[in-house]
Amino acid sequence: MDKTKSFLISKQIVWNAYKRVKANKGAAGCDRQSMDDFEKDLKNNLFKIWNRMSSGCYFPPPVLRVEIPKDGGKTRLLGIPTISDRIAQMVAKIYLEPELEKHFHSDSFGYRPHKSAAQAVELARRRCWKYDWVIDLDIKGFFDNIDHHLMMLAVKKHTQEKWILLYIERWLKAPVLLPDGSKQERTLGTPQGGVISPLLANLFLHYAFDLWLSRNYRQNPFERYADDAVIHCQTQEEAVSIKQALASRMNQCGLELHPEKTKIVYCKDESRKDHAKETQFDFLGFTFKMRTARNRFRKTLFNSFSPAISLKAKRRIRAEIKSWEVHKHTEKSLFEISSFCNPKIRGWIGYYGRFYGSALYPIFKQFNTSLFHWATRKYKNIKGSKNRFFRWLKNFARLHPSLFEHWKLKGVWVTTVQ
Repeated sequence: MDKTKSFLISKQIVWNAYKRVKANKGAAGCDRQSMDDFEKDLKNNLFKIWNRMSSGCYFPPPVLRVEIPKDGGKTRLLGIPTISDRIAQMVAKIYLEPELEKHFHSDSFGYRPHKSAAQAVELARRRCWKYDWVIDLDIKGFFDNIDHHLMMLAVKKHTQEKWILLYIERWLKAPVLLPDGSKQERTLGTPQGGVISPLLANLFLHYAFDLWLSRNYRQNPFERYADDAVIHCQTQEEAVSIKQALASRMNQCGLELHPEKTKIVYCKDESRKDHAKETQFDFLGFTFKMRTARNRFRKTLFNSFSPAISLKAKRRIRAEIKSWEVHKHTEKSLFEISSFCNPKIRGWIGYYGRFYGSALYPIFKQFNTSLFHWATRKYKNIKGSKNRFFRWLKNFARLHPSLFEHWKLKGVWVTTVQ
């Protein structure tokens, strides 16, 4: 610590912040400086961050606006800070997060230590068996509409560190650099893509949603992952009442429930005979709806309201597999192809395979078909004979069952190899 500085900020924390930002990777910001460029003068660059933050003269540069394509031709707007700014934000996060974690609700899962989306999906699954109705919640443009005054009131409730308050306010107000080179001032919101933004978003919704719901509707549990949430209700009338009250609450906090995407869903299964307009909803890449399932002895079939990979998630995975253009890489062996593809396949199976994993099999059929097109280019003697290739592939998989991650799955060959 340097006691001649305005603020006592540890150099070790700056170093730790740099290591965490480096591990997270990420694109360059408005200065176009990559992590490799930053590391060419690492010691001096980290000293500048520490010195400016400790002196109270750190001013964040503009946030680079990037448009990410979404389904339906829409785009998600991300704000990419510079490498230096991400490290500075991480310094504040390292100081602030442990204090906020003491207060956050146990059913808030997004961007928190030791919490995950899979945990939220599992809890939602179990609660859908106990509660007949769900409010599928969508907040319209949440990150872009966070009220700065209310945000700062929430931060001040948990810290009196002047430098944290000073820099969070500056980050909230940092302008956006648009693709045409112009700057846009901000009076609302915190950019998606910033290091500090998820923590601030959780804090805002802790007061706007979590505590409010827990105090006023204690009998209605919920799962929230950032601004994506579901609320469980016993009756349709209860769901309608809570939805109306929640819309009013969001308005008080400067937010708005999306009128089309926020809906009341009936968790229909074999034991529930009522009729409803909405009988499925999407949550964290899974579609919850009535599905055919087997008991633990895998004999008796029954209908259960359960999650499986959503249509949107399937489309994203199929598009990524297509982008690999495996069929063009005839200079590579299957072993080389697997080393490139397996990290992604392993991640998909690890997440989406937790619930109704057989829904992934058609995707792997597509991937194996990509291998067929690769083989027809590489080995001319099997050209045009898909059955011959699949017989060869199945035999090859028996010799190398761990070569591709999806080859390890029980039953995958029944679906993917004819």
